[in-house]
Amino acid sequence: MILAFRGATVAQGQQSAAPRVVIPTGARSVAHAKSVSPAFRSPYPWKTHITATIFWCGEQPTERNPTPNCKSSWDTKWAINFGGYDDPSPTNRIANHATGEFRPKNFIPRLNPFYIALPYNDVLTSLSHKPEASRVIRWFARMNPEPGKTVLKGRWVQIYYNKRSCYAQWEDCGPWVTDDWQYVFGNKPPKSTQNGSAGIDISPSIRDYLGAASGKKVHWRFVEDSQVPYGPWKKYGNATTAQNHVPPSVVTVIRKDGGSLEEQRKYMEYLRKLRDEQYMKKPFSQN
Repeated sequence: MILAFRGATVAQGQQSAAPRVVIPTGARSVAHAKSVSPAFRSPYPWKTHITATIFWCGEQPTERNPTPNCKSSWDTKWAINFGGYDDPSPTNRIANHATGEFRPKNFIPRLNPFYIALPYNDVLTSLSHKPEASRVIRWFARMNPEPGKTVLKGRWVQIYYNKRSCYAQWEDCGPWVTDDWQYVFGNKPPKSTQNGSAGIDISPSIRDYLGAASGKKVHWRFVEDSQVPYGPWKKYGNATTAQNHVPPSVVTVIRKDGGSLEEQRKYMEYLRKLRDEQYMKKPFSQN
């Protein structure tokens, strides 16, 4: 979908030095955050200094944005399945770092309110993928999808802005175009020049968690399910990428990026420690 709150025009940068990303710590100061261990960093590169715009499930068409968002590129009943209108107005939202609540006030979402859109759709028709999809999407062969079945919906990404990091799932296509694989999976800047060459749409919950605004520059990258720590992005909806085809209980104990058994064990110890320390709201200790 092609989505809204696209006002500011900012010069586009791309692929500068990767940011020093820290694990989000809720209400605690980022000064106490612990850097991600290099042994468990994502195999996917950062897309740096990408203009972000805000969009929301259930958005109605406007003169500047003629495409409604009651349905997504992969879900014809997106707003219904989400549970309602994801009102972007701050007065109609809950945004609380202390409780981890980032959602609309009027209902409990049935899907993850931390969602994004990127400008590519791997599906050509209900029975076929785009010809380049199997070549450019790194996890395509691993998933071996049926013809016309997306391997992108629900994919996790990490987003970094203003010394804070969050995680979200890919649920729609945009902004503006749906064929820009050179940017999404390659090393090119976004092909669209509209709204400061916007290259990612983020939901109101992501906006509120990061303290971002439409037109701001963010960094983002793909991550595997096993690299996503517990946080507000796992409170609602299905926290496991559907295309992995395994139960959540299995996802929590198996890494998907090919590590050894010893690496898996260390990674799970790290995630348990992270979870426990977040609950205790104490500074991270050194390994």
